[in-house]
Amino acid sequence: MKFSVIFEAQLADPTVEREHQVIRDCVEQAVLAERMGFDRIWAVEHHSLKWYAHMSAPEIFLTWVAARTSTIRIGHGVVCMPFNFNHPVRVAERAAMLDLLSGGRLDLGAGRGGTEQETSLCGVDRERTTAEVEEALRIIGRAWQEEELEYHGPLIDIDPHPILPRPAQTPHPPLFLACSCGETLVRAAELGIGALVMGFAGPESIAGMRAVYDAAVAGRDGSRFVSTAVNDHFSVLCPTIVLDDREEARRIGIRGQRFFAQSIGHWYGGAGVPDEAVVAGADEAARMREAAEQVVARLHEQDIPVRPTSTATFNADHAYGRADDAIAYVERLREAGADEIMCLIQMGTVEQEACLETLRQWGEKVIPHFRGRR
Repeated sequence: MKFSVIFEAQLADPTVEREHQVIRDCVEQAVLAERMGFDRIWAVEHHSLKWYAHMSAPEIFLTWVAARTSTIRIGHGVVCMPFNFNHPVRVAERAAMLDLLSGGRLDLGAGRGGTEQETSLCGVDRERTTAEVEEALRIIGRAWQEEELEYHGPLIDIDPHPILPRPAQTPHPPLFLACSCGETLVRAAELGIGALVMGFAGPESIAGMRAVYDAAVAGRDGSRFVSTAVNDHFSVLCPTIVLDDREEARRIGIRGQRFFAQSIGHWYGGAGVPDEAVVAGADEAARMREAAEQVVARLHEQDIPVRPTSTATFNADHAYGRADDAIAYVERLREAGADEIMCLIQMGTVEQEACLETLRQWGEKVIPHFRGRR
């Protein structure tokens, strides 16, 4: 099993000064993650999503981290692949350059970036995002395996051109797709690429998602593969704060996750702005439940169906506590079928020292437990 850290540059009280510091803090965390034995870092791509994600240029962030590290893998988790965000050829060029300069350490994930806030910024047609992501993956897979790329598809035409440089990895860096539901898991399997899975609903939900993915892998015929290189890696998100003080870790982690969940609710569901206040001694588990109830109430008011996933981001049962609590939770994720644990540590209200201490605890106690098993 692999271990990674995912960065979104979430930010409560988003002044310019705090924004700059948070991004520098993420770099410090990424460098420490390598020292602590993590296998990979991931960086998201989002645009204009104040509070939720200030990581708008992950290719620059990842390049900066790659230059300051030597072994940890560098992952786009993910690139927004609709054409008006990133032309497929430009993605291939940038990714190959970073793979070359990092010594073959790059992983490349794809996603839609489908919020109205983001698509309206870049003139993306929201009805075409799924199709454009798939076509972009086909173009990228072909660009790295042919002397000259020529592509004529339903959405874009590219006349013969060499795509330079070539990546260090042969035939190219592993490909992934952001997956949040059964439909995208089936698509990832049929395209022959790995799954980056949101894991907020917990291990039981993850087990169900893994079953969907495995069934699609078993039933595919290869006709939709985007490359000759097939990747069936299943990575799962794991919110976590680990400290010596169990209750303090739970309080900090659940508070950070509530900020994250409310930020998602704001941009994806039209909910109010996230609560930025941190109240000492507050019962954060109770506040999380209250926030989930408020989301359900707003959905009812807007006549939007309340599905089991509607409040998944408010589930507080994650790797919060001491190292042994994190080990027990990761055991559940392993049994559910996770190939990789993507630690979500840097949440909007979590202070830098708690992030760094969590990385240290994982590196000194949690990861060695599973390396020992292997």
